[in-house]
Parts: sequence; C-alpha cells; structure tokens
Amino acid sequence: MAASTKPLFQAIKRKRAEQPVLADFPKASALTAARDELDYDPTPADATAAFLAVQGERLHEIGGPVWEPAVGGGHMADELSRHGFDVIGSDIVDRGWNGTVTRSFYEFEAAPADILITNPPYCEINARDGHGRWLRHIRDLNVRYVALLLNADWMAARINGLDALHASYPVSIEYLCCWKIDFRGGGSPPQRNAWLVWDREWSDETVKRRLFRNPPDRRQSALDLAHSEGVAS
Repeated sequence: MAASTKPLFQAIKRKRAEQPVLADFPKASALTAARDELDYDPTPADATAAFLAVQGERLHEIGGPVWEPAVGGGHMADELSRHGFDVIGSDIVDRGWNGTVTRSFYEFEAAPADILITNPPYCEINARDGHGRWLRHIRDLNVRYVALLLNADWMAARINGLDALHASYPVSIEYLCCWKIDFRGGGSPPQRNAWLVWDREWSDETVKRRLFRNPPDRRQSALDLAHSEGVAS
C-alpha cells in the first residue's frame, strides 16, 4: 500500500503559510519618491542638450525667444539660455526660476513666442487623465514650433479622443531617446522618453529618428572605444 501523502500536504501548507502575502510587501509609493501633485519632474540638462544638438539650427532659423510654459525651477530654461536662446518662462506656481510668469498655461489666449519647448505635466497631456488637454491648447494657440519631452509610449495612446487629436495635429518628428532619462536621480529610471516636434512648416509624413545623449554617458563611451579598437585591430 502506498504511503500516506497527508504529511507531505501538511508540510506544503505550512510552507505556504510562512511565505509573505502580497499585503505584506510595501506599496510602490513607499518604495519611490512621492510624485509632485502637479506632476513636476525637473529635466536633466543632458536631455535638453541632446535635443538642441539636432534641432538648434532650426530654432535659430525661426528666431526670437523660446516659451517654456512649465518652467518650474528653470532646468530646461537654463539649458536653453546656455545655448543662446532668450527664454520666457511661465508656470502655475513659482518654483524659483528668476523671471517666472506665474500663470496657468490655459490662461494664455495667445502664445508669447513662436517657439514652445517644455516637459509638460504628464497628467495634463496623457490620454487617461488629461485627455490630451495640454496639446489641444497648444493646437488652439497655433504655435509655430513646438517640442515636448514625453513618455515614449505617448504616441500609442488612442482613448479619450487621442486618435482624432493625432489626426488633426500630427507630429512632425519623433526623436526617441536612446537612454533612460533619470528625472528623479534614483539611478534606475523606469521608462523611455521621446522628444516630439510639431513644426508648422513641416509638410511631410511623421518621421522617427534616434536621439543620443550629448555628451554620451560613460558606458556608451566605453562601447564606442571598444568598437573603434576592434576595428583598428
């Protein structure tokens, strides 16, 4: 007669009981820094510098100041200034950038500049929460040149009218960032980003291009060096 399996089942049952259940684990919000209630994420300088390396010539061609309507502490505005652009910075709250115009983006009935460059509050432009509201207002302002730093998945959104918005206001160029931008300094950013450009003078289909960190990070530099040494040998 086969031996009873009851002791085995009892042992498995005890082992499962000893394992932590899902409720025992800390919530994700406890593991990461709390999000700003206005979805404010300061933009590292290298993200702006990389974009200006490929679009700076076009911006200088248009001329005039650049409007940064989510200026925050001025991280993007300062990088724009270092590249020779005059900046008009506005925000719904003053986070310390000298010259901030404290005003909601939606209160502007006309754009104060022909160029708008910003990292917008994602909760105002995504499909789920914002229903693309931020971009709808940009479209209504009829800004000549727009560049937004967004989640790389943003273009795939379709709900809450985003399909119609993409059709009525198509992207000119999408620059996929080939590195993960570390907005919060945690060392392990969870997502990829892309710079999206809407240029009124653009008449072609939307194009997608790869954007590289400028200057490249140490890992990329090491890979490039190893590659060049391999080719030389």
